[in-house]
Amino acid sequence: MGEYKKIEIEYILKTSPGVLFSFLTEPSGLSEWFCDDVNIKNSIYTFVWNKDSEQKAKLLSFKENFFVKYHWMDEPDATFFELRIDVDEITGETALIVTDFCEDGDDDEIVLTWNNAIQKLHRVIGS
Repeated sequence: MGEYKKIEIEYILKTSPGVLFSFLTEPSGLSEWFCDDVNIKNSIYTFVWNKDSEQKAKLLSFKENFFVKYHWMDEPDATFFELRIDVDEITGETALIVTDFCEDGDDDEIVLTWNNAIQKLHRVIGS
């Protein structure tokens, strides 16, 4: 296993923090843009793709309408992915800041994966 590095990507979304937060934490919202299906049991989220591929993540922490932080259970303990909502006080724009980790050299792949997912989120929320 190689070295892991932290990546942060910011996206501007035309929506309210409350609406966005539901898409980041609720199974019905997540399954519209992030994966095909989500099941939750005891703070463990099972994300399903293409009905035959799944990955489990533990909900580490959250603050409603501000952030949610998950840990992929098959990744090193020090890694996580966080989805943070930030509203600019001057412009009123809502930003989604994605923090994730990838193995050294996989930067482009992880950024492309998030870009594709957030592009789908844009379409789903109509922004």
